[in-house]
Amino acid sequence: MSQAKQPTNTGALATLVIVFFFWGFIAASNSIFIPFAKNHFNLNQFESQLIGSAFYGAYFIGSLILFILSNLFGYDILNKIGYKKGIIYGLGISVVGALLIIPSANANSFPAILGSFFIVALGFSLQQTSAQPFAITLGDPSTGSHRLNLAGGVNSLGTTLGPIIVSFFLFGSVGNANTEVTVTNINTLYLIVAGVFAAVALFFAFSKLPEGKNDEKFEKANKAASSLLMMTFLIGLIIIVGQFTEVPKLTLLLLSLISVVGILFYSNNQAVKNPTGWGAMKYQQLIYGMIGIFVYVGVEVTIDNNFGALLRIPGYLTEAGLEESQISKYVSLYWGSLMIGRWTGAISVFNLKGMGKTIATIIVPFFAFGVVLYVNNLYGSDVSDLFGYAVYIALAIAAFFYGQEKPVKTLIAVSALATTAMLIGVFTNGLISVYSFMAGGLCCSVMWPCIFSLGVGGLGKYTSQGSAFLIMMILGGAIIPPLQGAIGDNSAIGMHQSYLLAAACFAFLIYLAIKMKNVLKAQGLDFDAQVGGGH
Repeated sequence: MSQAKQPTNTGALATLVIVFFFWGFIAASNSIFIPFAKNHFNLNQFESQLIGSAFYGAYFIGSLILFILSNLFGYDILNKIGYKKGIIYGLGISVVGALLIIPSANANSFPAILGSFFIVALGFSLQQTSAQPFAITLGDPSTGSHRLNLAGGVNSLGTTLGPIIVSFFLFGSVGNANTEVTVTNINTLYLIVAGVFAAVALFFAFSKLPEGKNDEKFEKANKAASSLLMMTFLIGLIIIVGQFTEVPKLTLLLLSLISVVGILFYSNNQAVKNPTGWGAMKYQQLIYGMIGIFVYVGVEVTIDNNFGALLRIPGYLTEAGLEESQISKYVSLYWGSLMIGRWTGAISVFNLKGMGKTIATIIVPFFAFGVVLYVNNLYGSDVSDLFGYAVYIALAIAAFFYGQEKPVKTLIAVSALATTAMLIGVFTNGLISVYSFMAGGLCCSVMWPCIFSLGVGGLGKYTSQGSAFLIMMILGGAIIPPLQGAIGDNSAIGMHQSYLLAAACFAFLIYLAIKMKNVLKAQGLDFDAQVGGGH
């Protein structure tokens, strides 16, 4: 007799999905706030990217603190309090951060702005660590990936709407080139953001939702903890050197990159010799997965966060360059490209077969493209110059068909397409270049589930710990964007040519995909199964 499937808690899932929406909304909105801050605080491109560093660095610090304390106490803190309370506490922290942005803006203090964004994202770190496994517990485990697919699609809707709505609040209307942003605009925006966070937290607190706990035994990993603390120490030391010496920022950021990758490879080398005390980090596929998430998040964020500065350059897209308030439709379509890809990836949820699935795979991306154009048009943007982007969507569909939902094959296909697109973007100007850089979003859309599934493949009882380590590597969003910003500040290279870094990142992901395939193959694991989920 087959066991009855556990019904999905639809009400709880609907509330949870709102949290996924706001991660995307706030993260994508940074790309509108960054060019504003650059102009308002008279920053160079490297300094403006510190907003992204504060935001994504908080994911690493938050996850690290949770792991270190759990390792110290010998039990999983998050499992003890429950995923529900984890989300509530995370939302509370984000409320504090959003409210702190207001006095920071009033004081005209960029360091205080950075601190406020760090606190917002620190809350996001706790929310994300709680919400992904919580989504799986809100129904039958066999359909957990379907719920993550849904959440990922809504997350992408947030990234699409975020730049448009934030642009509206900051500039009064989308595309208004001459509007002066006032502190009142910023106050209004972040009061609303804090209010919505608080409302969702209260809804969670008073609703009859499951606590979201599991019975997995926590296993200490002292050597892994030491390795991650060493990584943190080195990055902290590099930041201090940057503050008190004249060492070039480009040199320091390269050292940060080398420190992260070097320590991970060294840890793996030591774990192979003696796996005791390393926990999940004794598995090579996890190390490659951690590096993969680091590079993927870094390149996804850097394409966008430096995009505003590129669009402002006279002669790149327009003769005079775009004003800050005219950038939002291009940023929106970049993040919308992730939505296009994720909606396409979610087709498998509906168990379509044969010709029906083929037709859906062709129609859904163009429908999602239409949604992005419609929303931008609704907010007053002229979207006629975006129609030609349909060519890149067709190329992405071809790559998805080629990948056949197999993680290694898909990761290699989209990484190769993205590498080519970045090179085309670097060596052309105008709309062709803009389309090419935005196409990075199409390719990034399916990378998270591919890398994540390969990274935790074969980990067994270490899967939960390995997942936490992978989420830590969102740190890439704190290092790679300012690295590109520092390269772009170099007058011999410039902002346009700095996108060669994005091309190099995508090419490196091809290498990592091959390495993970070989490591898993050596363990007798076949990863031609379907992949679900999204970041």
